[in-house]
Amino acid sequence: YRFERVWFWGCIQGLRGAYYIAEGLGPDRAAPRSRLYSLNCLDWSLLTPATKEVLALAEQLKGRFQGDPSFEYNLAEINAEAAARLTEGGREPVIKEEARLIATIEQIDREVGIVPRGAFVKTPLGSVHENRHFEGLSLLEAKKLSSYFHFTEPANLKNKTLLEKADLDPSTDFLDSLEHDIPRGSWSIQLEKGSTVVVLRSLLWLGLTFYHVPMTKQFGYVYFGTGEKNLDLPFML
Repeated sequence: YRFERVWFWGCIQGLRGAYYIAEGLGPDRAAPRSRLYSLNCLDWSLLTPATKEVLALAEQLKGRFQGDPSFEYNLAEINAEAAARLTEGGREPVIKEEARLIATIEQIDREVGIVPRGAFVKTPLGSVHENRHFEGLSLLEAKKLSSYFHFTEPANLKNKTLLEKADLDPSTDFLDSLEHDIPRGSWSIQLEKGSTVVVLRSLLWLGLTFYHVPMTKQFGYVYFGTGEKNLDLPFML
């Protein structure tokens, strides 16, 4: 597929099998990513991007994954209105598990896919590239939530006042930081191996772990879980 880089994204455990996920990246790191899945880590299939309507419906599905991409969920049980629209359009009111898989990966990347501050730079033309001058966060900075950004289209940045934006560098501070995440307390920061590795774990998507080795370029995240969002988190904090 001529990717510049391929990341192992993680694994979503189903009842009858597990999906192993990889992401392919092009020159622009902020561009939509190509995603591949495998049931055996040998044969990989490209996941075709789903429409916004299908993604919204797939996000409403509850319960464990089956582990079978061709498994069909009955839409009438989830959203009767959407099922009626599909029936009127001559389509079956069902959603395949493959669509739910795409939606879940998109949602996890959007909500808890993170990078350290300064790891990527935005060019004046709008494309995003790896920062060659990034040498890692200091240990002091690495302990702060404000030193990590969501690697997705910013939402809170647009609401900031001009005074708040005055201290920001537009080339590196073009993403939303974790310090304003709702609910507060949805991230757990831990120091491992005698404070040589900083680990962030998401309590909203249990199974997502991010790591960064301070003063080095080493960082990344991986997800190993059931693909279910922890909706009870506000009551647990």
